[in-house]
Amino acid sequence: MSSTYILVSGDQRIGDLVSLAEGTTSTAVVVGPRAVADDVAASGVDAVVWLGEPTPGLPAEAYAPAVAALVAQARPDLVLASTRPGDRVLAGTAAAALGAPAFTLVTAVTVAEGAVELTRAVFGGIAQRTERVTGPAVVVVDGGPAVVGGSAPVTEVAAEPTTTVTVVESRAGDRAGVDLSRAARIVTAGRGVRAQDDLGLVDALAGALDAESACSRPLAEGLGWYAHDRYVGVTGQHVAPDLYVAVGVSGQLQHAVGARGAGTVVVINSDKDCPYFAEADYCVVGDLYGVLPALTEALS
Repeated sequence: MSSTYILVSGDQRIGDLVSLAEGTTSTAVVVGPRAVADDVAASGVDAVVWLGEPTPGLPAEAYAPAVAALVAQARPDLVLASTRPGDRVLAGTAAAALGAPAFTLVTAVTVAEGAVELTRAVFGGIAQRTERVTGPAVVVVDGGPAVVGGSAPVTEVAAEPTTTVTVVESRAGDRAGVDLSRAARIVTAGRGVRAQDDLGLVDALAGALDAESACSRPLAEGLGWYAHDRYVGVTGQHVAPDLYVAVGVSGQLQHAVGARGAGTVVVINSDKDCPYFAEADYCVVGDLYGVLPALTEALS
């Protein structure tokens, strides 16, 4: 039977990875405390390989060579990892050890007859392509929710971490982390917001809607006003909320693709020729500095 290895670095939320592994024998390799290994064992996988209690002061990435060696020895047909930073490092090291290609933006996976067939978004998300890989493949996608669906055996394997990677400093972010892929309502700020202090207008509207605040790429990667986990776009979060409100977002393709799964899209922009209006269900032409306070007051 075909086999899948799921790489986990301290976070048991792997529901979507377990779903992709259906039809294969799944083994989770866990870097992190025993409690995480036990939670992963109850998530529906067939077996768990736990690398023991992590060494204090070392990040999960320090165990990447050990994880890669395990995967290379097992040579599974498919390797899955979430888009979380530590998991991406484990996936990249495993891909190098296997000499296997790595894929992102994957929506479906089938393993059969020694080959992996993948369907994934291409050309910025405007099309899908099905590809067939002979030999092992590595897939990095959103991990999904934490789930409970079984009780797999946990085997401890001693692993020697590399000491060339250490934690120098840890700082809490200004904003709490969020899983936008699970949000029912999202309010996204774009470059039309002129100053960081003005994000309070966006947050206030999000609060009135019981929504999460998010942003377009320039506000996260250019200005640093938001953490990367709140950036919606091709290389950021891919979201599918019931309601998506875009505030001052022009709607360039790389952003719109990230929110293409949204149910109802409301766009607020002062430019009547804003490209995003072509994809919106409701268009509000107006200055966000007047529209947002009025909407927030009405909703409150």
